[in-house]
Amino acid sequence: MHRSASRLTRVLACAAVPVILTVAGCSSDSGKDSGKDSGKKSESTASSKPSAKAAPVLEKVAFAKLPDPCKTVAAKSIDSFVPEAKEKNGTATKSNDLANRASCSWNGLDTDGLKGSQYRWLSISLVRYDSHASLGSGNKRAEEQYNKQIEASKTTEGANEVKVEQAGGIGDQASSVVYSVKKDVDFSNTTIVTRTQNVVITIDYNGAAYEGAGAPDKKKLLENAIAAAKESVTSVAGANQEAAASQSPGEGSPSAAPSGSASESASAPAQ
Repeated sequence: MHRSASRLTRVLACAAVPVILTVAGCSSDSGKDSGKDSGKKSESTASSKPSAKAAPVLEKVAFAKLPDPCKTVAAKSIDSFVPEAKEKNGTATKSNDLANRASCSWNGLDTDGLKGSQYRWLSISLVRYDSHASLGSGNKRAEEQYNKQIEASKTTEGANEVKVEQAGGIGDQASSVVYSVKKDVDFSNTTIVTRTQNVVITIDYNGAAYEGAGAPDKKKLLENAIAAAKESVTSVAGANQEAAASQSPGEGSPSAAPSGSASESASAPAQ
């Protein structure tokens, strides 16, 4: 009886060994697979993470400054557009940011004896836009302002017989807004809105007749306003070419800085 019990114990012990080995083997394989799966998951997680986006490169604006608003149109043109102007040099509007906003105006009353008087008023406004990370490129911002300015001109208080047309050959975009306004007399108004790169130029030009004088020629008013817009576009480009030239003298060229040139005067102490 005792020997039967001992034999049974040995049989059970031997039978248990494969089970333990099998469990151990499964545990070992499971650990290896788990490690592989963990590695795969880590790789998958790493690859699923979005890569850091590079900051967008802002478009460099074409124009970094504005010209003197009262010199955007030649003196001889002012004599033609605004005869007998009170201030031939114009009246500049005060601004705390002349690099980005500037304007100038002229007005005059040309009296011709018994034939009456002709009144003319001309205003030139310039607004410059820089590229901004959250607002967009300077050109895009200027285009948005260009469209807003046209809408503002179309909805001028008291405007009658409003006519809007494209004005080709001026800057990158240009439109004319022609209308009349009834005050003490009839005023004929012409507005030219122009965009040249990142600068928006608005020309406001109007005329009126007094003391029996004939009404202003609307066609002539439009022609003069377009001429003023073209001169202003040229002035914006010219002001920036001058600025670029003063900052970047010719490289390696002896003739770029002759005796008595700006490079010498720049080294002189400030007065």
